[in-house]
Amino acid sequence: MNTDSKNIIDSEYSDIMQQSYIDYAMSVIISRAIPDIRDGLKPVQRRTLYDMGELGLRSDRPYRKCARIVGDTMGKYHPHGDSSIYDSLVVMAQDFKKGRKLVDGHGNFGSIEGDGAAAMRYTEARLDPVTEDAFLKDLDKNTVDFVPNFDETEKEPEVLPVKIPNFLVNGSEGIAVGMATSTPTHNLKEVTEAEKAYLNDPDITTEGLMHYIKGPDFPTGGIITNASELPVIYETGQGKIKVRGRVREEKGKNGHRLLVVSEIPYTMIGAGIGKFMSDVIDLVESKKTTDIIDISNQSSKEGIRIVIECKKDADTENLKNLLYTKTKLEDTFGVNMLAVHDGRPETMGLKAIFSAHTAFLYDLNTRKYTNLLQKEEERSEVQEGLIKAVDLIDLIIEALRGSRDRATVMRCLTTGDTRGIRFKSKVSEKEAQSFNFTERQAAAILDMRLAKLIGLELEALLKEHDETLKAIARYKNLLEKPSAMKKEICKELDEIAEKYGRERLTEITDAVTLAFTEKPVEEADVYFVMDRFGYARTIDTATYERNKETIEGDEASFRSVFLTKNIGRVGIFTNTGMLHIIRVLDLPMTKLRDKGVPIDNLSKFDSSKENFVYIDDLDNIVKSRLLFVSRQAMMKLVEGSEFDVLTKRTVAATSLGSGDELFRVRALNEENDRQILLQTEGGFFIRFAMTEIPEKKKGAVGVRGMKLTPGDRLEEMYFMNFADERTIEYKGKEMALTHVKLSKRDGKGTKVRV
Repeated sequence: MNTDSKNIIDSEYSDIMQQSYIDYAMSVIISRAIPDIRDGLKPVQRRTLYDMGELGLRSDRPYRKCARIVGDTMGKYHPHGDSSIYDSLVVMAQDFKKGRKLVDGHGNFGSIEGDGAAAMRYTEARLDPVTEDAFLKDLDKNTVDFVPNFDETEKEPEVLPVKIPNFLVNGSEGIAVGMATSTPTHNLKEVTEAEKAYLNDPDITTEGLMHYIKGPDFPTGGIITNASELPVIYETGQGKIKVRGRVREEKGKNGHRLLVVSEIPYTMIGAGIGKFMSDVIDLVESKKTTDIIDISNQSSKEGIRIVIECKKDADTENLKNLLYTKTKLEDTFGVNMLAVHDGRPETMGLKAIFSAHTAFLYDLNTRKYTNLLQKEEERSEVQEGLIKAVDLIDLIIEALRGSRDRATVMRCLTTGDTRGIRFKSKVSEKEAQSFNFTERQAAAILDMRLAKLIGLELEALLKEHDETLKAIARYKNLLEKPSAMKKEICKELDEIAEKYGRERLTEITDAVTLAFTEKPVEEADVYFVMDRFGYARTIDTATYERNKETIEGDEASFRSVFLTKNIGRVGIFTNTGMLHIIRVLDLPMTKLRDKGVPIDNLSKFDSSKENFVYIDDLDNIVKSRLLFVSRQAMMKLVEGSEFDVLTKRTVAATSLGSGDELFRVRALNEENDRQILLQTEGGFFIRFAMTEIPEKKKGAVGVRGMKLTPGDRLEEMYFMNFADERTIEYKGKEMALTHVKLSKRDGKGTKVRV
């Protein structure tokens, strides 16, 4: 097949992919994730509110099922799935997320503690009054452009005619491709005052605007602690705001003190509350504090109330500092005031935001009053025609009765053409030739009811015309004089702020950096206890002494028990050749039969890959000489001081050959451990003096203690002195250790048959 070479376009594949990705990124930015600076709304929010307005879901009307709203919005304007529409609807109805909620929800719309909203088939919604007054009110006055929807079967507004800087009032959060927006919420009254200040003085500085906007105002309240950094954040549109919850002290029962969290950081909304409580429990379990007795979440519809019960003598100020420094009760809100401005994403400072929105307000009001002026002028034209027609009503009626159709009389009324009309006299016909009504006036005359001829109706018409002339004069004044337009915008801002504003919730200050002073732990003896499943804890010495016989007789439940210090450390050698170190303070102090916590949770020990070989107090380990023996009979002695590490929690205790694993570690008893006897799975025994085992560094593999046959490995080892007559049980029979003759290290050993 011949192909015209002129129709073939050569293009670099990477260039096509790059352009396609850029187009995709811009689509996500503009059409999904980033709000428009003019109305502060993302497309899904704008479409949902517009659809609710179209459905007539005003604040004084009954609620409508959210499923209906979501379905209508998706079918007409936003074909990107119902979940995104419902999620945005839910958020706009949550007063703990928005500076001013836009939707009045009825039913379960979630909670500040992270509970999700009920399914949309159960919940109902309608518009909030502020949305009607400040977002949708002037849509019918040609204030904004309408564009075709996705399939060009409907029209939707390009932007809503929002009268307040909603981008600041309600903030925004969204992740696009390669960028994200994160704007905190602000106080409606403060924002409107700042916008009025900008209208009156466009050269006002950021510092001047901050005279009205003190800083973010979160619906959860809290305290912003870096007020001095806010000017830079508002100048650049980027930065970090430090916010902490509010904690007050109350008296509890039995003289206990209560720390009550009544306000939380905005960032803690949702799962953060549960995480905070979990973190407080961890502080207690890790013994960061011993002053906390209990914590409970007593929050309700009245507000947040998280109660921390403390001991009578607790240092509550120091405990507050601990909560601020070790939990999310003090957190950082990252600010990046990114919005779509003039069709492209832009990070905007406070002044740029007001510049964009005030320009939008001027455009809205210019279009609004131009539209109203046109309508009033048309109304005035009709009114003047009707007033004039009242004086000529007899002649008009005569023309009507003498005409055959509407077109003929219309022509007569507008041009004075009397052809085709039969008048009673030539005088009447001549007078009719002076008619010069406009087409709009003529149509109104023909549609006029006879009741208009009543004297009172005429008086009302004259009064209505006078009101129309006043309205025309007012609209012309607004359109011709910028100062009058500015005054009108400020008046509207005042009305909205007065009706829907509230007092500030978030306190702004420059707080000092908090520091927690950890109380010194009083040194005491405790017993380390670990069961066969690897659950460890500590018990006090009195409990141990009372239950000594039980503990020593129940090896299954008490696999490892030894005396240590509560401020000490425990060393755990494993078969992989690692030494894991845990602080005794990290272990819970429990009753005798309590379970404790898994060693895995306190160290890097992995029970799925490692087994315990030797456990002891680290101070005892450091003071000892340790014997290391592997399954392949590699042996060495190591000075315990090599394991005296201060900061590391896991260290390599020894080196192992390929396929080998650590079999035993033992702190030597220099008086009694004079000889060692090794036993293999294959039934070979060898006995030799301990002096034949050399001392090595911990990183060494060691020397061979016994030559093993292929596939054989160590199964047991025994220690004895020269005069020891010790016997062991081997294959169901007693065997004296001295039955194995004393030899040299690295022999094949003796095969024992019983």
